[in-house]
Amino acid sequence: MLDRYYYLASLPALGELGTEPAMGFAELLEHLADHRGRHQLVGSLFLLDDLLQREAYLAGELPETDPAVLTVQQAQNESPLPDCLVREPAADASGLRGPAVDRLWECYFRYVANLAERLQCPFLAAWVRHEVTLRNTLAAARAKRLGLEPTDYLVAADLTLSGESLADVLAEWAASATPLAGQQVLLRARWTWLAEHDAWFSFRDDELAVYAARLMLLHQWARMTNQQ
Repeated sequence: MLDRYYYLASLPALGELGTEPAMGFAELLEHLADHRGRHQLVGSLFLLDDLLQREAYLAGELPETDPAVLTVQQAQNESPLPDCLVREPAADASGLRGPAVDRLWECYFRYVANLAERLQCPFLAAWVRHEVTLRNTLAAARAKRLGLEPTDYLVAADLTLSGESLADVLAEWAASATPLAGQQVLLRARWTWLAEHDAWFSFRDDELAVYAARLMLLHQWARMTNQQ
């Protein structure tokens, strides 16, 4: 308990969404360098941001990348990705049929789900299922809008939360005037979800994971608004 309290109490407080991030990703990972499990836990969350940066860079939306877990070369598709993000040929033959980027996200989500089980972190398990549900909901909506088959663009569908309704978020996102406004809708929805699933004062590793997830959203918001 005291060990966990030390890790949490020594971290700077985070403000509300839209405020300046209190620390960088590398700084937090360095803070956890002597505890492999917690470093992996936080790194698995930050890896999502690395992959988003990678997508944006390859699409020409970001001039450079600043990954926390991947190397710059991996984030810019100049060297192979870690094994946990690479599907085996047999899995490709019988699994996802969509674009390569969807296969990458499938690998990522399954890696995090397996890690949550191994580390016995209920928050991380809930977080990855929520992210899969949100991603698949948006992918299905985009596919329908383009007259495509939605099921071809779903990833890790078995991790989807069937009872979770995202209708309000989807409606607000679809009504957004600009892509930036739509992304801000999604970040606010994620921030709200974190508030509803906070492990405050539990002093479990779940609380550290919530902190890292909030820090990631603060950085993503700052990155988006700085590009306006």
